[in-house]
Amino acid sequence: MAEISQGEEIPPNMTLYINNLNEKIKIDQLKKSLHAVFSQFGKILDVLAFKTLKHKGQAWVIFEDVNSATNALRRMQGFPFYDKEMRIQYAKTKSDIISKADGTFVPREKRKRHEEKGGKKRKEQLDPNQGAGGLNTAYAGGYGAAPPLSQIPYLGARPIVPEAPVPPNNILFVQNLPHDATAMMLQMLFNQYPGLKDVRMVETKPGIAFVEYENEMQSTVAMQALQGFKIQQNQMLITYAKK
Repeated sequence: MAEISQGEEIPPNMTLYINNLNEKIKIDQLKKSLHAVFSQFGKILDVLAFKTLKHKGQAWVIFEDVNSATNALRRMQGFPFYDKEMRIQYAKTKSDIISKADGTFVPREKRKRHEEKGGKKRKEQLDPNQGAGGLNTAYAGGYGAAPPLSQIPYLGARPIVPEAPVPPNNILFVQNLPHDATAMMLQMLFNQYPGLKDVRMVETKPGIAFVEYENEMQSTVAMQALQGFKIQQNQMLITYAKK
């Protein structure tokens, strides 16, 4: 793909640029789902997505370190996300968060005055991958207010400890989910492991869900892989469901 070859030419960094995203998904839901899917690879500092027409179908995921971003790029390239395969590459820009941490951040107003004083005018159109709001345009053009950091996570309900061990079976009982977790969000997480049949949320009891696989071997693989996985700082507790 052109996106992949282009990504290889860009030096590895902590920010991933993702496109070919489903434009019908609401921004808040998109950001939460991206955070849920990518947080398995390392700490995420922020997820950026915008409602503007030129930025539809795109997002930026900012990790705390390059290794996490690299691992996520390799593992999630082409991952089916809301019925569309994600295309991922390293971002051409450095986010404001990273720039402030490494001392290269320059406030936008100072940059603007400096460019006007030097008589610099940008003739080319702004590339969506080079200057979304919240991306440091000291690296590559564009102005705008930086979006807020990720919202304060909901701590969720305390895990319900089973009275006794349940024999292995094909249905998993998932607890300690954020109250705004959705079946689609869980489906994207558990669908990474073969044999997923269904995800059922419990509307009367937010924070729990049932995940069904074709057999107990497949459910066991998923449980071991995602045990303790964090969604918005909530650490999932996964057990076999009682039958």
